[in-house]
Amino acid sequence: MTDNAIRSILIVGGGTAGWMTANLLATRLRRLPVQITLVESPDIRTVGVGEATVPAIRDYFRAIGVNEFDVMRATQGTVKLGIEFRDWSRPGTNFFHPFGRYGVDAFSVPFHQFWLKRRMAGDDTPLSAYCLATEAAMRNLVILPPEQPANDLGVFDWAIHFDAGLFARFLSQRAREELGVAHVEGTIAGVHRGGEDGRIASVTLTGGDTLEADLFIDCSGFRSLLLGQALEVPYDDWTHLLPCDRAVAVPCTHGDALTPYTRSTALSAGWQWRIPLQHRVGNGYVYSSRHISDDEATATLLSRLEGEQLAEPNMLRFRTGHRTRVWEKNCVAIGLAAGFLEPLESTSITLIQSGVERLLAHFPDRDFEPSLADEFNRITSLEYARIRDFLLLHYWGNRRHGEPMWDACRALELPETLASRVRAFAGGGKLPRYEWDSFQPPSWLSMYAGLDILPPRHDPLADQLSAEELGASFAKMREAIGRATALGIPHDEFIAEHCAMQTDIARSAQPAPASII
Repeated sequence: MTDNAIRSILIVGGGTAGWMTANLLATRLRRLPVQITLVESPDIRTVGVGEATVPAIRDYFRAIGVNEFDVMRATQGTVKLGIEFRDWSRPGTNFFHPFGRYGVDAFSVPFHQFWLKRRMAGDDTPLSAYCLATEAAMRNLVILPPEQPANDLGVFDWAIHFDAGLFARFLSQRAREELGVAHVEGTIAGVHRGGEDGRIASVTLTGGDTLEADLFIDCSGFRSLLLGQALEVPYDDWTHLLPCDRAVAVPCTHGDALTPYTRSTALSAGWQWRIPLQHRVGNGYVYSSRHISDDEATATLLSRLEGEQLAEPNMLRFRTGHRTRVWEKNCVAIGLAAGFLEPLESTSITLIQSGVERLLAHFPDRDFEPSLADEFNRITSLEYARIRDFLLLHYWGNRRHGEPMWDACRALELPETLASRVRAFAGGGKLPRYEWDSFQPPSWLSMYAGLDILPPRHDPLADQLSAEELGASFAKMREAIGRATALGIPHDEFIAEHCAMQTDIARSAQPAPASII
């Protein structure tokens, strides 16, 4: 280890972001003499980011050396095969965004081009009928992906829902007891900068103690105590594109099925989430304060609970966007301190995870070579923009006429990065892939089909198969999906068998004070 190597890291803030950061850094740096310290205030409530995740969370579990079922057992977790969207295209409609592929490609032609050909010939079978993950989810069944799928029908993935507070507790215990992360409780009263370039030198706690470090990780949430306040890095606000700026969250008891998916239901001024956990259901109304008052939003959510209310409603205000530089000098922001995007597709935890992985891929020494931060910031900005475009498609593509917020969303001028994608699909069914895309072609396809944004023609290469050949092939696919779905296990039985939470832990679990999924 060189004399100039990083020897101390201070993580400011706990919660999901802080403890995820601590676990991954401590795991990957455990063979180096680097002291990792996390400081958090017992007086500041965490937002509780993330009750719903995407499949990448299981990569994180593997990276820190834990089993997904152990995590689910400790966090009241359930299975997530995708997201059901109700009333987004127009009231009374629904579609599903699965963590899986549709159909089987042939002759290097994507499956959806053959589906478009049949649709234009009069076959109204929905695209969802050719996705195993969707078929299982809609029947409240759990099927885990085979290690070696026989064909593309078996290519799908899964994520989990969990209690964010219990997840942070799980990670905190592991970081402190197994990975040697030092834990300091205290409220930061001051941030001190030093040197010619104005790096952060230390933070001071209210009791007078001072904590120094070579590298500072800002996990202080929306306050962005280090990056935003101390280093004064500006914020790139995307509220003009993504309309929602507030949320009200409240848990309730179960009243409906324990579904293996998240549900998103469009409402007049935003949308409502439903996340089923083992011990409760997470609910929230994400809305535009320009189109509904806080009191009206709260009343709307409470009127739509499926069971008994378990806690008082928690109000959250946010601005979608991100800091223009997420790595500045010797400070890197992770989680809400770096930025926040509409919680529609459960990307908050993914951005925490990718942020820490990116830091490790560009890990500095105490010189803090500027090119490392430049590349880190370039990639981060791209990742946020790619997710923003995918989320914006949900809003822009609506057909909810006569509602001011939704009418305004349809009238938005799209960023060219999204406009070009829409043109490519609406014109010829093409699904381009861009650098640092978080959502792959099947995800975009699910949204286009669900919002009825379809091209007037299919790829001419799809004519390599005749109508009769396609009819037989499509029938075989549906039969195969039917056979596989029949092997699924009801979600509640799957949980009971693999990851039911221990009774004593379940009794001690408290409803999360807030969550942004």
